[in-house]
Amino acid sequence: MLRSMYSGIAGLKGFQTQLDVVGNNIANVNTSGYKKSRVAFQDMMSQTIAGASAPTGIRGGINAQQVGLGSQIGAIDVIHTQGNRQTTNRTLDLALEGDGMFIFASGVDEDEINLPDANLLYSRAGNMYLDDDNYIVNANGEYLVGTNEAGNPIRIQLPEDFTSFSIQGNGIVNYIDENNETQEAGQIALANFANPGGLEQVGANMYRSTVNDGLVTADDGTPLLHEPEDGVASIVSGALEMSNVDLAEEFTDMIVAQRGFQANTRIITTSDEILQELVNLKR
Repeated sequence: MLRSMYSGIAGLKGFQTQLDVVGNNIANVNTSGYKKSRVAFQDMMSQTIAGASAPTGIRGGINAQQVGLGSQIGAIDVIHTQGNRQTTNRTLDLALEGDGMFIFASGVDEDEINLPDANLLYSRAGNMYLDDDNYIVNANGEYLVGTNEAGNPIRIQLPEDFTSFSIQGNGIVNYIDENNETQEAGQIALANFANPGGLEQVGANMYRSTVNDGLVTADDGTPLLHEPEDGVASIVSGALEMSNVDLAEEFTDMIVAQRGFQANTRIITTSDEILQELVNLKR
């Protein structure tokens, strides 16, 4: 059978995956904290028809003769560039300006969190809420991780008698108590990654740590809690970081993928016509 037919099939599979990625990017064009993905292709193993030969005293060298066998997906990258900031004027809407991610914990029932025992997830989406116990949580009910004055990880909670609160750029959550005095409820902590593209997407705007994300950790292996503005992002209260999807770029990639898919179907059709001619040689 013709190698070109199988090369065309491999190309169809690759461009179909690229269309899947582009479609997901476009679907999340308005998702807070979403980071776009891209597909990188690479060629498959080539079949060697004749090997290379070295030059001799009476004859020059000869290059190898190889026929490629199509393309395959080399990588699907997540591009962690800064998204545009949308002002909401809501205190619990938090945008990050710079590197780093919010840390969320679930499966904890104490105010002071034991990080090795907690289920930790990370996100750039900063739409926060107060639950019935005045803990700061995300849309899934997972607790926003912060630190107390001693630097220990905690669930940030506002007291029942607070009248108003604010969040500063360095992550400190202040509130006004019933005596009209300013008190500190805690400081929002951030995690930093040398390779954020190595994080695993788990849905709901959340990421899970992997062995290849370059998470900056303490000596005991737990995530190192960074203070905002201390080498990582600063926090902007009253705003959200929107998706970094560029629709013009996505539509261009979609056209390229569509034409690539179309060209590969033409390769398959042409190969089929050649096989038909071979079958019809003897009539």
